[in-house]
Amino acid sequence: MEKLVPKDRGEEIAVFRSQVIGPLVHRALTRGELRGALEELAGQAMRPPGAERTRRFSVPTLERWYYRFKKGGMAGLVPTPRSDRGRAKALTDPQRQLVCEVRREHPSASAELILRTLVAQGRVGKDVVSPTTVRRMLAEHGLDRISLRSAPDTAQRLRWEASHAGALWHGDVCHGPVLSGGTRWEPLRIHGLLDDQSRYVVSLEARSSEREDDMLGLFVAAVRRYGRPDALYLDNGSTYSGKALATACSRLGIALVHARPYDPQARGKMERFWRSLREALLDHLDRSLPLTEVQARLDNYLATHYHAQPHGSLLGDTPAGRWAARQTRPVSDDELATALTLRSRRRVSRDCVISIDGQRFEVRQGFLAGRIVEVHSCLVDGLVPAVRVEHDGRSYQLRPLDPRLNAKTRRAARGKAPVASIPFDPFNPSNPK
Repeated sequence: MEKLVPKDRGEEIAVFRSQVIGPLVHRALTRGELRGALEELAGQAMRPPGAERTRRFSVPTLERWYYRFKKGGMAGLVPTPRSDRGRAKALTDPQRQLVCEVRREHPSASAELILRTLVAQGRVGKDVVSPTTVRRMLAEHGLDRISLRSAPDTAQRLRWEASHAGALWHGDVCHGPVLSGGTRWEPLRIHGLLDDQSRYVVSLEARSSEREDDMLGLFVAAVRRYGRPDALYLDNGSTYSGKALATACSRLGIALVHARPYDPQARGKMERFWRSLREALLDHLDRSLPLTEVQARLDNYLATHYHAQPHGSLLGDTPAGRWAARQTRPVSDDELATALTLRSRRRVSRDCVISIDGQRFEVRQGFLAGRIVEVHSCLVDGLVPAVRVEHDGRSYQLRPLDPRLNAKTRRAARGKAPVASIPFDPFNPSNPK
């Protein structure tokens, strides 16, 4: 059991005073005996709380404590604060107002910094007032840093949780060390998706890049395996703020929510998972490992440790246990293909080539040369043909251009021009009318 201690300095002093005059309060004193008892008590050396040396208290002081305790109990022995406390009397009214205005404009500035700056500017005299006095004055005006952080105009933080498993997924990237186990040195970027209500990690992949395509691939793999969430909660990085991800979520009926910039506390659940992952795995990772081996260790960590371990935030439940009780919202490959397909109009060159995002494709249908066609490109491979064109209601698959292969490809023989069977000469006067 924790020790029972006074709640503040005032109660600590009141307890000390009650111990000093306590024996007198409970004695049955006759007329004139109180004076003698107080004089005897005044001759004893005592050590007040927090003092380094002992001291003696006068008879009038002890008598005042005695009658205060008789009248109000412990509350009567609590020292009364000064009436001018927190007013910084050494400062003028304009100076006090200036200090308060500086704190309002710069809430993170300490009392020492404010006082030192004003002294350097010549607005407050040197050694006129101490930082402790300034700090006390700011606290009396409700301008201490703790009060400012909890002021009504600042965001109030409340512990929250999604209504059910699968309702909300958190997405983020954790930066790991630079790996040297592959063919070249490459940075480690771990992409993760975490379910809010169950803390179950629906996807965790080790990659060497941090692009929107990486996030889309991770997201699509998780959706195909577990179904779609109601909402996706991401930060404001370029990886998560592209149009492709926003369009895909809108088509799938998933709300895309971005956290407030420069507010990592708002995404504490994801940050707590990254902390656990670093302490258990990343801080001890061999940098000579390739990405495939890092991925194997991530999978092993989730399967044997994280998902099966009871969590304090889940009141002893495991992420796997809560996740197993979820209700899924499955998504078909056709829905994913429709949601992740981009459409644009391109003109086919005379040699049947189309350029898409710097990559060149060729059209094998020669009659489309020079025509404007609609190009459909799926952001994720494997769902539908990656790139195709549509023209007059028909779809034609494209393939990457290989000029060297085309140089060895045999062309179809051209036919001879047909012989005209009907004479046609508009300006010949001998033509029959």
